[in-house]
Amino acid sequence: MHAGASGPDRLDEYEARFRRAGLPLFVAGRSAATDIFNRAAPLLGLVFMGQMLGALNLEWSLAANLAALAAGLGLLLAGFAALNRSRGRPAIAIPEDVGKLELLGFVLIPSLLPLIFGGQWRSAVVTALGNLVLLGLIHAVVGWGLFSILRWTGRRMLGQLRASLELFARAIPLLMIFSVVLFLTVEMWEVFSDLATAPFVGLVGLLVALGASFLVVRIPREVLQIEREAGTGAPPLDRGERFNVGLVMFVSQSLQVLTVSLAIGAFFAAVGLLVIDLEQTRAWTQGEPDVLVELTLFSNTAILSAELLRVAAAIAAFTGLYFAISMLTDDVYRREFLDELTTEMSSSFKTRAEYLALRAGNTP
Repeated sequence: MHAGASGPDRLDEYEARFRRAGLPLFVAGRSAATDIFNRAAPLLGLVFMGQMLGALNLEWSLAANLAALAAGLGLLLAGFAALNRSRGRPAIAIPEDVGKLELLGFVLIPSLLPLIFGGQWRSAVVTALGNLVLLGLIHAVVGWGLFSILRWTGRRMLGQLRASLELFARAIPLLMIFSVVLFLTVEMWEVFSDLATAPFVGLVGLLVALGASFLVVRIPREVLQIEREAGTGAPPLDRGERFNVGLVMFVSQSLQVLTVSLAIGAFFAAVGLLVIDLEQTRAWTQGEPDVLVELTLFSNTAILSAELLRVAAAIAAFTGLYFAISMLTDDVYRREFLDELTTEMSSSFKTRAEYLALRAGNTP
């Protein structure tokens, strides 16, 4: 922190430090209108203008499409001007903040274009839902600081993986027996070779959701524990700040589970590539395998099939679920993880106390 900096400059430095640490909700007085969506205003404006293509219809002539494009642009600009006037701003002014009214216009106005020009109601619904998803992503990335959390966690990944590998070493005997038995089970290959893509993705998604729920279940209690140990003498966290600390914990543990799962999936894909040939795959899947890659290894022909990747991915997903449960139940791992995280958070909690004191002193 620069000793000679003025109050507002020092506040900006503190707030930048919170964002770098993946704790943007530690910034006091934040609002979605002035601190989240206004920072994404250029992107929203670009998407808003690009969606005037919703007025086009491939069945129309070039002249009709150009006319519809001009009319769509006029409708978008008229909607934008109406929003500005409702806020008491000039019709063509750039908004200083992006509030609920502007967000509602961003979702609804572009979705009207395919409905007005051609009655394409499905396209209108898809446009509205797509804009809602985009706003949700912006809120997660900018508002919750997901990129900052990923950077913060990535820098500490090696230290956290040490605790993960120690836990993995304790769990690996049962885990590997479970995984190898699954991998060499004919029924496993038959099921996943016949399973359509959508149900397969749904099954993997269900296992991921279960694993995530196991990681989430103890986070509120552990956030309070970190606050008691690292936040001594500092004002208590509010709900949003506790959520931010919990999100850091969740992302950190999720990356550990993901790393272990990918390693297990890659291991079984390599094992299958080495020991399961084309004839064996045919026998286990009761059909002709979908060969993606064919290699010559040690004078033998090895195949990488879609069926092998599916089985390896399924085992990786089961392993991730098992590992997430182990994280929840292994007291040694949780103590080491919390001790490391508490040490890291102590600096942020101390900075927060200084920041709030400075902010209070600069508030009239």
